[in-house]
Amino acid sequence: MKFTYFILFIFLNINCNPQQTMETEKKYNKLSAEEDMIINHKATERAFTGKYYEFTGNGIYVCKKCNAPLYNSTDKFVSDCGWPSFDDEIKGAIKKVPDTDGLRTEIICNNCGGHLGHVFVGEQLTPKNTRHCVNSLSLNFIPKDSLITENAVFAGGCFWGVEHYFKKVDGVISTRVGYTGGKTKNPDYKQVSYENTNHAEALEVTFDANKTSYEALTKLFFEIHDPSQVNRQGPDVGTQYRSVIFYADENQKNTAIKLIEILKSKGYEVATILEPLSDFWEAEEYHQDYYEKHHSSPYCHIYQKKF
Repeated sequence: MKFTYFILFIFLNINCNPQQTMETEKKYNKLSAEEDMIINHKATERAFTGKYYEFTGNGIYVCKKCNAPLYNSTDKFVSDCGWPSFDDEIKGAIKKVPDTDGLRTEIICNNCGGHLGHVFVGEQLTPKNTRHCVNSLSLNFIPKDSLITENAVFAGGCFWGVEHYFKKVDGVISTRVGYTGGKTKNPDYKQVSYENTNHAEALEVTFDANKTSYEALTKLFFEIHDPSQVNRQGPDVGTQYRSVIFYADENQKNTAIKLIEILKSKGYEVATILEPLSDFWEAEEYHQDYYEKHHSSPYCHIYQKKF
């Protein structure tokens, strides 16, 4: 149960050792004067002039400032409004804030805060009844043919903290937290916490293999939690908090084995279990992007460089 023994944990500081801070300095792309006005100073490009207004390519749209994936081309539609329109976003990519005009809702990149445009609901233009009206100059497009996407699944304690760190990685397209490794179909949080489902709280990561690798992500996994702990992580105790790598194929399995041997050679104890990937059941919406929603940081997962 989350926050069990949390006060005792803070007082004694025995479960999570003081560790180094993860490198979080963000490097942004150079912008033209017009792009800077739109992305950093919230200007708007002239209607019907944008590069992507009538563009129909198959792929993903990313933030021009930071390269964070924002929209899938499958969610783009023709609205005749003069700007590119999308009726959905890549999960966790967009932040909605009240516009300074007091009427509209502004949308910004959740990674860098760059201005994208505005979102409107209730227009009945698509079944999703939502229109993200976006400046073309806030976007870049990556064709599907140039994308090499892969998935990875890790469990290392409370999935809130694990997701918090993986979302920061350049090349990670999307994340979602959920339950896997157990026997109960489509479990909910209460069942995983209090019943014998044997599921672990886990994170599924979809990433662009052109920008990062499974090995790099697995190294991060070992560096943001204590893999020596069994059926717990810091103050969170239970089999759902065990350390597991759920591998999709022999390449992922062998990569994990290699990194575990490296850690052991450096004197680290590793209790992480390797299991073949099984059904992944997405957790409730309130668990997704938890620390982003609550403007806070993990209470136990802390980065420590090990490789």
